[in-house]
Amino acid sequence: MFGDLGDMGKLLEGMQENAAKLQEELASKTFSVKSGGGLIELTLNGNGEVIDLNIDDELLSDKDSLQILLIGAINDANKMVQQNQQNSALSMFGGLK
Repeated sequence: MFGDLGDMGKLLEGMQENAAKLQEELASKTFSVKSGGGLIELTLNGNGEVIDLNIDDELLSDKDSLQILLIGAINDANKMVQQNQQNSALSMFGGLK
């Protein structure tokens, strides 16, 4: 019975190591999107943090368009990050077989 607990402990330890590696891999990836034909360029890291934002000068005088394009870019970038996180998690669990 105690042998089973030892195996379970090793499995949990391996899962923790894999989760830590996954977090590091996610943080090192970047995801970039363009909105409004390139008037807005947004880059996020794999943790979903904004690391770069470029706004074309012509948008600075059009607040409504700027807001709409920023919302679109943020949503698109977040979808990319979430998809990557899901795919990475699935591949990690697939490796536990």
